Amino acid sequence: MVKIRLRRVGAKKRPSYRVVVADIRAPRDGAFIETIGHYNPLTDPETVVIDEEKALHWLAQGAQPTATTTRLLSKTGIWEKFKKVKEMT
Repeated sequence: MVKIRLRRVGAKKRPSYRVVVADIRAPRDGAFIETIGHYNPLTDPETVVIDEEKALHWLAQGAQPTATTTRLLSKTGIWEKFKKVKEMT
């Protein structure tokens, strides 16, 4: 199974994350298929940048987002667009 999840990058005690598509068996910071965005929780407000086209492509292919990634997709409006497309088919 393929998941859309966060991959931790950044210095010690200064985390930032990449939003990646990865196989479920790969470790958190291990191999991944594609990077689709990034997330920085330390800025005020938190920075979320996700490539909408890539995210919708992977969701349509059956990739399952984690709980945190679902929250980030909802915040950017991508999750709602995916739900609308899914209802139409």
